[in-house]
Amino acid sequence: MISLFLGPLILLSTGLVTNVGLLFLLYITSGFGMSGIGMGVMHDAIHESYSKNKTVNKLLSYTFNLIGANATVWRIQHNVLHHTYTNIDHADDDLNAPYFLRFSPNAKHYWMHQYQHIYIWFFYSLSTISWITTKDFVRLKRFKDMGFLNQKNEYKKALAAMTAWKLFYYSYALVLPMIMLPFSWYVVLLAFLTMHFITGLLVSIVFQIAHIMPDTTFPLPDAERKMNANWYGHQFATTSNFSPKSKLLFWLIGGLNYQVEHHVLPDVCHVHYKNLTKIVSETAEEFGMPYHVKKSMFQAIKDHTKMLKHLGQKDILVAA
Repeated sequence: MISLFLGPLILLSTGLVTNVGLLFLLYITSGFGMSGIGMGVMHDAIHESYSKNKTVNKLLSYTFNLIGANATVWRIQHNVLHHTYTNIDHADDDLNAPYFLRFSPNAKHYWMHQYQHIYIWFFYSLSTISWITTKDFVRLKRFKDMGFLNQKNEYKKALAAMTAWKLFYYSYALVLPMIMLPFSWYVVLLAFLTMHFITGLLVSIVFQIAHIMPDTTFPLPDAERKMNANWYGHQFATTSNFSPKSKLLFWLIGGLNYQVEHHVLPDVCHVHYKNLTKIVSETAEEFGMPYHVKKSMFQAIKDHTKMLKHLGQKDILVAA
């Protein structure tokens, strides 16, 4: 995945590419490597499941910085907030969306939400562009205000490191090709943005169809701010698998079509998910817990679209 990402960019930086079609093809190819790093390398490494060696995991976690995002922010957003409070409004950071998107029946409704199932795909495609520009900075500050990064100078060091990594990313992924290639700067920029449009759409769809589905629930804590279900039961109820028989998809997205296995066993490397699915599904059945799975990615996207349309309605029942 790292080679799939860096290989095309290295070729673009040589200045040997003179065909516009090839320019776009190389950037798009690099985008698939970028999504592969995010879902199949960095994701395991930050969960400390890529290797038993902590140093290896730490080094590979920096591949997220290499593709323009930030490992420190992701560790808090994903490992702490998403995996601990899955589908809980105001706690799961994946549900915290701009006012024009509604991912939970417990979130405030606005009139434009009735159209979100139509326009949301555009905003999904902007997700990685948002990561590499503003979102990481906004979240880093918010996480500091929430009580994370509270050691002496930890926030300042994280901010400085994030800024340096992002400047490094822009320099080799965008600026260098602009200098070396015989194209106008805006042509290279458009190809770069196309890479991110495709990557952002793929990554967003993979993570969203795992939780924002008609079958999954969106539970809320009681008056004492406690959840009724145990943690494992909560993960089964709020998570869904898709396309379990696709070997190509399993490789491309780092096994995240087995989201249930990942959520109940987050410290297990993704290469083992498909071998664990029978055990996990039988355990769910044994203890009377749901085991959600969609036969294909197409079916999962279709159901996700239905859920978005459902969430766009003003008066809906709260899934509990």
